[in-house]
Amino acid sequence: MLQCISAARARALQGSLRLRAAGASSKGGAAKSKKSRASDAHAAPVVSKELREKAVLGANILKDGSDPQILPDSEYPEWLNGMLEKRPPLSELQRRKPETMSLPELMRLLKLDNRRRIKQNNGLKAKT
Repeated sequence: MLQCISAARARALQGSLRLRAAGASSKGGAAKSKKSRASDAHAAPVVSKELREKAVLGANILKDGSDPQILPDSEYPEWLNGMLEKRPPLSELQRRKPETMSLPELMRLLKLDNRRRIKQNNGLKAKT
């Protein structure tokens, strides 16, 4: 599944992994000594730019496996590009006419409206 990531999504994933790693290593309170903070700062490995552009670093979960390669966008299926598009919220779907909506939009409207009703009913039950 991770091999079906577009190049832009893979780069964003790499950026978030780097930020998490940098945040974890820079979190040090007053209780830590200077020596332990210095060793934490050097714990993050330095990876070359060429390697970061060719593979999704940190996505390998297998012991003997390797990180999945980033392929050109043309190598991935069309439906994958649609996953990054924002879907309309419930308020926007309620304003539209149901006759003009596609089947996935109608299903989303029913799902979100049902979820809203359940939350509202649960809130009323909790108050009593």
